[in-house]
Amino acid sequence: MQHLSDNTMDIVSATVPALEAHGEAIVARMYERLLQDAQIRSFFNMSHQSGNSPQHKALTGAILAYANNIREPQILASAIERIAQKHVALKIAPAHYEAVGSSLMAAISDVLGDAASPDVLAAWAEAYWFLAGVLIEREKSLYADQATLPGGWSGWREFVITEKRAETDEITSFTLCPVDGAAVLEHKPGQYLTLMLNIDDDDSVRRTYSVSSAPNGRDYRITIKREAQGRVSRWLHDVAQTGTVLPVGAPAGDFFLDPDNKSEVVLLSGGVGLTPMISMLEANSGKALPITYVHAARSRAHHAMQDLPVQLATRSAVFYEECDDTESASGHTVIQGRLDARWLAENTNPQSSDYYVCGPTGFMQATINGLRSIGVSDERLHYEFFGPATDEL
Repeated sequence: MQHLSDNTMDIVSATVPALEAHGEAIVARMYERLLQDAQIRSFFNMSHQSGNSPQHKALTGAILAYANNIREPQILASAIERIAQKHVALKIAPAHYEAVGSSLMAAISDVLGDAASPDVLAAWAEAYWFLAGVLIEREKSLYADQATLPGGWSGWREFVITEKRAETDEITSFTLCPVDGAAVLEHKPGQYLTLMLNIDDDDSVRRTYSVSSAPNGRDYRITIKREAQGRVSRWLHDVAQTGTVLPVGAPAGDFFLDPDNKSEVVLLSGGVGLTPMISMLEANSGKALPITYVHAARSRAHHAMQDLPVQLATRSAVFYEECDDTESASGHTVIQGRLDARWLAENTNPQSSDYYVCGPTGFMQATINGLRSIGVSDERLHYEFFGPATDEL
């Protein structure tokens, strides 16, 4: 692939102060233009587009990171991989990059006005299409893997809900089996599926949910929290039943447990962030890799699938914000309060363990910052946000 010109890199670097000042306005204007297209709109969770939008913050941060590292884009390799995986999950095609690119260029021009000179717009167009080319090539490879690996498929495949099980008052598990009865692609433990739904004859919507079972070649289990404002999660909890058929995309995601070259693993989750961790625990069942599992929840009543870690982890502990003396009967080590760095330093091995973290944004930020403060290197930190990552970690 052709490299960016020195002139383009100079101009993009020079726009960093403008992006710091006006980046969120540019992104908001870009989405305003982009989401006028109903087909494009189906790729987005519209609850992330209003008010103080986490989606806007995430994209603003990504654009600024690209501008700051325009001369060394390899620094962004892990972020680019996460983007490519999510694009493949949502079924983004090369043609969609045209819509995004034109909306971005128009937004830069609208917000910056005269400061968006022809040279600035030309440089950003070149930089955009350079990055788009990297993503398109990676996504092409990922799509090919999904289609050609045993049990794989292209596009959408119909699955039927064969079991619907309440885990707590607000969390439910759904077992999905392919309607055609053939084998399914064995996901990597920690990856997610994408569902495409039409609710109330509205535009189609797409949502990703972590697989909460070990790979088995037959079916998948997803475990979903009913969110008060979540149109899709409410529909799945309240309307979808055993026998409901859903279009499903093949597994994707770069957050997964690879046991190679690991001496021990610590899984840390908050709330419904436990779902990929359960997949990792089940996949490791009967294997030699030691796993410590630590979960944080509001109370035992809010703790889903709580028996599995006791059965599958080498050690397990749970932090409840609300608990009493009877909680110890659960079989876990139970601590009242919130998970913190001091406890992790005293009860895990920061110099040798690999840490996997998943949960709400606040939990993620506090936990990852805490792990870094006790000496865990970034090479041994693996994490997955539920929803947009609003801050660079």
